[in-house]
Amino acid sequence: MIEPEVRRLVSLRTRERRGLRQGGVSAYRSMWLVVLFDLPVGSQAERRAANRYRHLLQDEGFVMKQWSVYVRYFDSRAKAEAAADRLGAQAPPMGLVSMLFLTDKQYGLTRNFEGAAPRPTEKKPEQLALF
Repeated sequence: MIEPEVRRLVSLRTRERRGLRQGGVSAYRSMWLVVLFDLPVGSQAERRAANRYRHLLQDEGFVMKQWSVYVRYFDSRAKAEAAADRLGAQAPPMGLVSMLFLTDKQYGLTRNFEGAAPRPTEKKPEQLALF
């Protein structure tokens, strides 16, 4: 008879191999949406539009990774695509906005550096915010 603790460890290893996270969310199905944008800021109206778009991203739960690069974790592709549709519909008329969809597994391979020193990769939130 297999002891319960051994059974639990075997189950966790099997889940890891299959790309499942704690709580049953697959690392291959959960998504990170990366929004990259290059918006004109030559006039005061353009600066206002660019700032409004940045605030929209923050209101949607995105965090700034770098200037003009924002990321957010979604537990499904459908939710990430719905957010991309909302954000795309509100993009300023001038400039370029691109959105990348990465699985949690792919995003986990990100390597960050500050100068030559490695920095840890962002982790998915422990609890999803409901809006």
